[in-house]
Amino acid sequence: MSLNKFTSDIIQDSLISIGEAMFETIQRTSMSPIIYEALDYAVGITDGEGRLLAQGNGVITFLAAMSLVVEETLERFGEDNPLKEGDVIIANTPYAGGGTHLSDIALITPIFYKGERVAFTVNKAHWTDIGGTNPGSVSTVSTEIFQEGIHFPFVKVKEEGKLNQALIKMLEANVRLPKSTLGDLFSGIAANDVGAERIIKLIDKYGLEAYKQAAEEFMEYGERISLKELQKIPNGVYENTGWIENDGFGNGPFPLKLRITISNENMTCDFTGSHEQLKGPLNLSRTGLETAVRAAFKAITTPTLPANNGSFKHVKLICPENTIVSAKSPAPISVYYEVFLAAIDLLLRTLGPVVPEKLPAGHFRSVCVTYISGIHPVTNEFYVQAEPLSGGWGGCAFHDGNRGQFSYAHGESYNIPAETRERKYGVVVEEYAFHNEGGGYGEFQGGNGQYLTFKVLSDEAFLTGAFLGYSIPTWGLNEGKEGSYNYFTVIRTDGTEEQYNIVTNVKLNKGDKVKLVTATGGGYGNPKNRPLDKVKWDVKNGYITKEQALEHYNFSPVQ
Repeated sequence: MSLNKFTSDIIQDSLISIGEAMFETIQRTSMSPIIYEALDYAVGITDGEGRLLAQGNGVITFLAAMSLVVEETLERFGEDNPLKEGDVIIANTPYAGGGTHLSDIALITPIFYKGERVAFTVNKAHWTDIGGTNPGSVSTVSTEIFQEGIHFPFVKVKEEGKLNQALIKMLEANVRLPKSTLGDLFSGIAANDVGAERIIKLIDKYGLEAYKQAAEEFMEYGERISLKELQKIPNGVYENTGWIENDGFGNGPFPLKLRITISNENMTCDFTGSHEQLKGPLNLSRTGLETAVRAAFKAITTPTLPANNGSFKHVKLICPENTIVSAKSPAPISVYYEVFLAAIDLLLRTLGPVVPEKLPAGHFRSVCVTYISGIHPVTNEFYVQAEPLSGGWGGCAFHDGNRGQFSYAHGESYNIPAETRERKYGVVVEEYAFHNEGGGYGEFQGGNGQYLTFKVLSDEAFLTGAFLGYSIPTWGLNEGKEGSYNYFTVIRTDGTEEQYNIVTNVKLNKGDKVKLVTATGGGYGNPKNRPLDKVKWDVKNGYITKEQALEHYNFSPVQ
C-alpha cells in the first residue's frame, strides 16, 4: 500500500509517545527509589520480530538490550512452545539477550492483533535486591554467578493472563525487600500493558498495513541517517588499549584491547586480545558488550534521534569468547557496569582524536555505585540504599565539561534527593557539593566532580562500592590536561580515615561518615588558550582554586 508522509510521521511519533507513556507509568508506580527517583530503567517497543521501533528515556546501558532481549525470547519460545496473548516473560540472564547483571530485570509482553503477533512491549529495570550473598545483590568478591541472586531464564511470570503464583512465591521468599520488589514487578507489567493497549488503538485507527509500513520507514530512516554520519568519520584502522584496574580481589590491571575499522559502510569494533574473564565480578558478557558498542556508535552518529534497530545497522562487533568483555557462565558479573563503561570510554577515546569536533574529552568513567544496608533507626525495617553518583564530564570543542552529570551508562537519570535518602534510609546528608581537587585544565575546562558525604544513624550498617578510575585519571583531548580520580573514604567517629575504591561489606558504626568523591573530567584544548575572564569566573565560583589558576592558566586574582 502507499502511505503518505504525514500519516507515516504521525504513526512514528505516536510510537515514541507510547514509549514515553510506558516510561512515566513505571516512574509513577514503582516502589524503589533507584527506579522512581534515579530512573534506573528503560522501556521499548519492538515489531513482531523483535526489531526496536521506539524507546522511552532511560539508561543508556539498556539502549540496545530492548531488541536483543526480545530476539532471545523468540529464540526460546519457538513453534513447539509459542507465545500467546496474555503472556509476560521475565528474564535477567546476563549472558544472553542484552543481559547485564541479575539485578536488571526485563519484562517482555507480546502483542497480538486479530491473532497475529504485531509487536512487543518491553522494559528493563534495576531492582534494589534480587537475593544472593550480599544486600543489594552486588558483591566485589563473588566468584560465581550463583552468589549474585535469583536467575530468571526467560520464564513466564504470566501465562495467557494468569499470574504464575509459584514464581511469585519463590521471588518473595528469596529477596530481602519483598514488598518493594513485587511492587516493581507489577509496575513493569503495568507499563507493558499501557503500551500494548495504545498500540492496539493505534493499529485500529490507521490499519495494520499502515502501521507496519510506517515502522519499516522509521527503521530505514534511522539506518540512512546513521550511515550518513558514519561516512563523516575518516576511513581507517584505529587501535587503543584500556585497563580494568581491579578484579575485586586486588589483582590487575587487566588490558582491554580495541581495534576499530571504519569503512564507508560499517564501523567494526574488534576486542580480540582483551584479557580473559576474571575471577571476580568485574566481567561483562558479550551481549552486554554489544549494548555498549551500540550505545557508543549512536553517541557518535545519531545522538539526538530516537533509537530504533536501523540506528545500529552499520556497527559490527568482533570478540572471542571467555574474555573480560565476553564472559561466560558461571563467571560472576554483578559489577559489569564498570567494564561496560570502560569499553565505551575506550571506544570514544580511540575515536576522539579522529573526530575531535564530535566527542568530548574523558568523563569520570565510573557508575560510582554504593550500596548501604542496615536497620532503619526509626522504623526498625531493613533497608538497602543503592545509588549511582554524578561526576565531571570532559570539555569539548564548544564548551566546558558538564558538572555533576551521570556517566555514559545512564542518560535520563537523576540523583536520589537528600530528603528521600534521609527518610528511607538510616543516614543524614552532611555535604553535597562540587569539589576543586584539580585536573581537567584546558581551553575548555573539564567539569567538576562531586563530594557526597553522609553520616550513619543506624547502630551499624554495611558499605559496598566499586569505583574504577581510582588510579587512572580522566583523559584530556587536543592538548587538554587529565582530570582527577574516583574514590570513597570512611571517616570514623575518632577521626581516622580509611580510603577505598572496590570493597564489599565494610562495617559502619553509628556516627561514622562516608565521603564519596567523583572525578573531574578531562580538559579540551591547550590551557593557554582559555580566556582569562573564564578563569576569573572559575575562581570566583570555586571551580578552581587561586593556586590552580596561577599554575595552569598563569592567572592571578589581582589581574
